[in-house]
Amino acid sequence: MSATFNLRLVGDVTVIDVAGQIKLGAGAVSLRYTLRDLVARNQKNILVNLRVVNYIDSSGIGELVTGFTRVKEEGGQLKLLNPTQRVKDLLRITKLYTVFDVHDDETHAVQSFSSIAATA
Repeated sequence: MSATFNLRLVGDVTVIDVAGQIKLGAGAVSLRYTLRDLVARNQKNILVNLRVVNYIDSSGIGELVTGFTRVKEEGGQLKLLNPTQRVKDLLRITKLYTVFDVHDDETHAVQSFSSIAATA
């Protein structure tokens, strides 16, 4: 099963609800194009909800890192929401847990975008 992506706006934050597997092939490519499209449309506060992602491989991690970098270069932020335990473990093993801003609560995650904008 490949990944599916559902986009929704919560204030000025675009939440991407991802379901399935982000792996080499369609899942990783779809994530890449989704993030590129959002940046091109000037939607730079992005929260990737991983609650129902049951598998992510190195290609999927690579696309998250590439997306994070691209969004940051454009003056935006990409944060992660609700990673499964398997994804959390992968982020810890790869030391990416220190790179990504990871949240377990959507309300607090969305508010964290505002608090950073207010201090800038």
